[in-house]
Amino acid sequence: MESHPTTSLLPPLDEDDLAALAQDIGDNGLLQPIVLDSHGRILDGRGRLAACEQAHVEPAFITYEGNDPDIYVLSVNLRRRSLTKGQAAMISVKARSLGEQERCSSREQTARSLGEQLGVAVAVMGRAGMVLQHAPDLVDPVIAGAMGLKEAYATAQENKAKANSAEVQLARLREEDPELADRVIEGDLTLAGAWAERTARVEEDKRQRRVATRLLEEIVPPLAQARGTRTFSRYDPAFASGTPITRETIAHAMTALTEMDQIWQERDLP
Repeated sequence: MESHPTTSLLPPLDEDDLAALAQDIGDNGLLQPIVLDSHGRILDGRGRLAACEQAHVEPAFITYEGNDPDIYVLSVNLRRRSLTKGQAAMISVKARSLGEQERCSSREQTARSLGEQLGVAVAVMGRAGMVLQHAPDLVDPVIAGAMGLKEAYATAQENKAKANSAEVQLARLREEDPELADRVIEGDLTLAGAWAERTARVEEDKRQRRVATRLLEEIVPPLAQARGTRTFSRYDPAFASGTPITRETIAHAMTALTEMDQIWQERDLP
């Protein structure tokens, strides 16, 4: 038989408790009927139904007639069972998540009021919410009692810190190298791989700037010092160690110097 979604969040009875309940029902009958919602789903009594099957006792059913089945499920079951505050908080937070996903107003009401009804502190509810958001794989272990909320919360904090760090790094990468950031988002590169490539690009850029700086230092200052002297008039192609300087070469050099001057102005260099 199908269970109500919120009922499905509750951990099942362990084998010993189920066997004890089956023995009691076999001896005394089913004293508390199984509660169904208007759709015939189990709101309360999954364990009793399983125990009836073990004891070969015909189960009895009643239908819930209230307006808030979520509150009913959680308040009845969590108060009756030996669950920790962490389990109660985790179950209620997961119920809220289901309600938000399905846009169900009654479940949103559950989220707002359940912590107060169960006597679970706001801080504990907050820790459960952190686990749901940043360590969702630990939600069910907490509900089942296999892990404490405190331990799961510590893992969630670590995951959040890592996520925040990754988000910051990706944002910084987008500012410095949008192309690499896009490749990370598309899955072509890991964030670490992108930063390694970014570092390599930066180092290569530094190398090229060093080469360019040394080249210009070797060319431009001597050329400037030659101005107003007889250096140009004394030029003799016969003594050229390489390709002789032509008027075309001079025109290209003048264009290059004009471009250099423009770049110096744009960079506000002296």
